Amino acid sequence: LREPSLGPSFGMKGGAAGGGYAQVVPMEDINLHFTGDFHAITSANNLLAAMIDNHIYWGNALGIDQRRVTWRRVMDMNDRALRSIVSSLGGVANGFPREDGFDITVASEVMAIFCLASDLDDLKKRLSNIIVAYTRDRKPVRAGDLNAHGAMTALLKEALAPNLVQTLEGTPAFVHGGPFANIAHGCNSVLATTTALKLCDYVVTEAGFGADLGGEKFLDIKCRKTGLAPDCAVLVATIRALKMHGGVKKEDLKSENLKALGAGMANLARHVENVQKFGIVPVISINRFSADTDAEIALVKEHAKKLGVEALMADHWAEGGKGAADVARAVVKAAESGKSKLKLLYPDDMPLVEKIRTIATQIYRAKDIDVHKPVRDQLESFEKMGYGKLPVCMAKTQYSFTTNADTKGAPEDHVVTVREVRLSAGAEFVVAICGEIMTMPGLPRVPAADSIDVGTDGRIVGLF
Repeated sequence: LREPSLGPSFGMKGGAAGGGYAQVVPMEDINLHFTGDFHAITSANNLLAAMIDNHIYWGNALGIDQRRVTWRRVMDMNDRALRSIVSSLGGVANGFPREDGFDITVASEVMAIFCLASDLDDLKKRLSNIIVAYTRDRKPVRAGDLNAHGAMTALLKEALAPNLVQTLEGTPAFVHGGPFANIAHGCNSVLATTTALKLCDYVVTEAGFGADLGGEKFLDIKCRKTGLAPDCAVLVATIRALKMHGGVKKEDLKSENLKALGAGMANLARHVENVQKFGIVPVISINRFSADTDAEIALVKEHAKKLGVEALMADHWAEGGKGAADVARAVVKAAESGKSKLKLLYPDDMPLVEKIRTIATQIYRAKDIDVHKPVRDQLESFEKMGYGKLPVCMAKTQYSFTTNADTKGAPEDHVVTVREVRLSAGAEFVVAICGEIMTMPGLPRVPAADSIDVGTDGRIVGLF
């Protein structure tokens, strides 16, 4: 599993340690500072930022063009006020003022490198390859040119070891790394996954949000880079979410609505098709809510049967492992069948803009992409620098197949606008930022932080 970020824990979504009888523990520790991995990643990222500005301050021997510093600072909190700032104000002693900005830690390239590194040497090499700026004649300046990679590795050395915790029932779980799946690649660390594979017969790992985001990135980035190939994919659905995709408002989701549920099944069908495009056998796990009716459950199972996929109820929130036993048996059956044969969505040598178009048309079902000339020029420059064979990491809203968060269901023939691209030379992928998605989220009107406190007995309350 991925580690929770403090941004959502104090923002809108809450923590990420599970709920009911389906939890990893200790929940409060995991949802807050845990073992300090995120702090180490934040510190390594910001050490590099400090060394860039320090190099410019002390003479700029590398000839960094201050207008072309691409490295951003990070913090593990939602803070929209820091998205775009001016740094080094206050006079000569504070350096050269320039435009700057913060991302949330989980969107940092250091986080991606941390999760994709195979060992300490690979981590150091990848950190060295980070492109932080360009000179006036457009030559890249790397973290290795600043001799920052050694100190960054020192900060990350202990964090690189996977964190072993357990569920309420004593099942071991690695919780390590935590890139978001909407603005980053959305998978836990390669080290945690490969370690787990050496220790047991079946490893369950997760990729954030839907098969269109974390799922696609798990297969097209993590599996491409590591040689991993899943034997089965579990699509997690809820009847509530499917009714919302069928047009039901949030406040009405507890009422039975078979018509809306039937319409919303188009969304689940799209995810099934997307998984099958990669050659992986899907199993549908319907996470049960108390308001789900027998008729609604039967409808989902009937629709799934028409898709040729098994759908099973999972009641692990209320019953623990026993409540998910049927899903587990279906997963074992699918895995043992040997039918899953991973097929990547696009080849390495496809041009970057065509990789973006392939994901948009094949996975999001867009009719095309909208890429303005400055963005196209940027992609072409990445290719000329030798990065044309890298995979693409799409950054877009998690609420829709489109770039409009309000468009539910399974829309087709929309256009995906790519407003910015970023080269992650150390992580070895290109980020395509689509629509209005932000790499530094903001807090909602009523953040979860409003309800979090420490009681008179010293126990934390309000975390969920």
